[in-house]
Amino acid sequence: MTDAVLFEARDDGIAILTINRPEQRNALTREVREGLRVAWERFEHDPALRVAILTAAGDKAFCAGGDLKEMVETGMQVPPRDMFALPYDTIELSKPTIAAVNGVAFAGGWMIAQACDLCVASTAARFAITEVKVGRSSPWAAPLIHMIPQRIMMEIILTGKPITAQRAYEIGLVNRLAEPEALMQTALELAGEILDGAPLSVKAGRDMVMLATEMGRAAALQAARHASEYLYRSDDAQEGPSAFAEKRRPEWKGR
Repeated sequence: MTDAVLFEARDDGIAILTINRPEQRNALTREVREGLRVAWERFEHDPALRVAILTAAGDKAFCAGGDLKEMVETGMQVPPRDMFALPYDTIELSKPTIAAVNGVAFAGGWMIAQACDLCVASTAARFAITEVKVGRSSPWAAPLIHMIPQRIMMEIILTGKPITAQRAYEIGLVNRLAEPEALMQTALELAGEILDGAPLSVKAGRDMVMLATEMGRAAALQAARHASEYLYRSDDAQEGPSAFAEKRRPEWKGR
């Protein structure tokens, strides 16, 4: 790990990834991109970690987007497919992720927040897809159609104008709002609620949501049933009902 992205592995199963370049508005410079790649892979391959929170240092910017200076210096045209370490896209992840957006999330900043499963935002945060302002494109935003209404998505992309955290919450881009000083605590509480669930049930639930975004109703139902079979045959599937009947907390084994 470099100091461009900090990694904290907590004893409770939560990993906190922090983009640590506030003086550069936490832009996606080469060192930040590589730091994120290493951090996501570390999270995925540590069996003790079950949920990750992605946030950034400072109170001004979550991430101001790509490094425009680098694009000028390299004459970049089409960005390489693997240029950015995006969860569930260029980085293979099987665990839930939460974006804790502490400031502006513009362009690539919106991109990495959108890539996470869930989003908690500071009331001071702002979101924007600003590519039209600098002559670039935002193909990464295509999955946004599964999160917000089409006409709202169209306006955001065609105008490049920022929206407030409150507006992002209203349209369904953000799960929870928090005052700036309570942002991380709110994200940790959400992660804790996920950790309360049976690990295999959480995985099956996440898989089901993603399958449903890719398929029609009948195909999604069939695929979800198939994806859940391993869960129903697990020890945890017996432990849950037993704990309920015995009025005790379940002891999840993840198998």
